[in-house]
Amino acid sequence: MENKLSHIDASGNARMVDVGEKDVVSRTATASGEIIFPKDVLDTLRKQDFLSTKGSIIQTAVIAGIQGVKKTADLIPLCHSLTLSKVKIDISQSKQGLTIVCKVKCMGQTGVEMEALTGVSVAALTVYDMCKALSQEIRITSIQLDEKKGGKKDFTRSK
Repeated sequence: MENKLSHIDASGNARMVDVGEKDVVSRTATASGEIIFPKDVLDTLRKQDFLSTKGSIIQTAVIAGIQGVKKTADLIPLCHSLTLSKVKIDISQSKQGLTIVCKVKCMGQTGVEMEALTGVSVAALTVYDMCKALSQEIRITSIQLDEKKGGKKDFTRSK
């Protein structure tokens, strides 16, 4: 099988992939990312149970991430609009900050990898926005696809 860019035609022009002939199947994708805080900022946030004057940092990021998933086709020009059946975003504390995991599911003709990655990204950016007054040293890192199922090729990232 030849590897080639699917969103570039033979002339080198951008194109949206024609998925019209593909079977409608269950498709899932899981992505993750990390937010790393300076130690003093993390200590402050933990003492405040990740609450700010704007509200719950974690719950606001979950809602923003879900909205991001739903807007993926509006943000990434060559993504197809999809009818999503599930979006789940989990944000948990880690040693240096927060870990975000986004799982997306649909019945469709194309996968939901970009939706899962967008969900993690928007949730992370929301946390940054809500915490930036404490420090600009906050880092968003390791945003990656962890798993996808459905379609031609399944993928699971090696640990």
